[in-house]
Amino acid sequence: MTAQVGTRLRSDARDNRERILAVARLAFATEGIDVPIREIARRAGVGAATLYRHFATKDELLAEAFAEQMETCSAIVAEGLAAPDPWQGFRLVVERLMELHALDRGFARVFTSRLPEAVFAADRDRTLRMLLELVGRAKKAGPLRRDFVVEDLSLALMANEGIRAESPEMRVAASRRFAALMIQSFMADPVAAPLPPPVRLPLSRA
Repeated sequence: MTAQVGTRLRSDARDNRERILAVARLAFATEGIDVPIREIARRAGVGAATLYRHFATKDELLAEAFAEQMETCSAIVAEGLAAPDPWQGFRLVVERLMELHALDRGFARVFTSRLPEAVFAADRDRTLRMLLELVGRAKKAGPLRRDFVVEDLSLALMANEGIRAESPEMRVAASRRFAALMIQSFMADPVAAPLPPPVRLPLSRA
């Protein structure tokens, strides 16, 4: 009986942790990182004390909630950096980041949110170093405009975050067209190329 109770308690604790993380990811993605931790606990259906047993500080909760996004960002940038053609690698990074962000509105927070320094300090710095190296290679190769800065990509991601559509598929389609427009604007000598099909979007944010 004692073993069964212990197993159930561990299962309950695991369920609580997963529910807290799910609620936190959704809240941070849709409302920003300033959502109070007690509000996260309320939405997850647990007390603040239960939340703090799993995450001693808000920074710990942020780090865990954004861990998957950070890993995905790093993998995308690493893939772009490994491409034989730096311009094609740069294009891949822009396209993949925007497409994934269209499906997960919290995705761009890794680059565009003012997360505490303690959150992802090492991982984010490594990813940004890889991105800066890729940018330098693409500039040296010629296609990327010389005045491009990483903040321009952040601006593009922030604009991409504003896409509102009736379905995830339509958000992705709109994001692909926007990415194509941004990539052309980043070129040193822009070449007009066919864009992905347009998507009907609401004229004002709901």
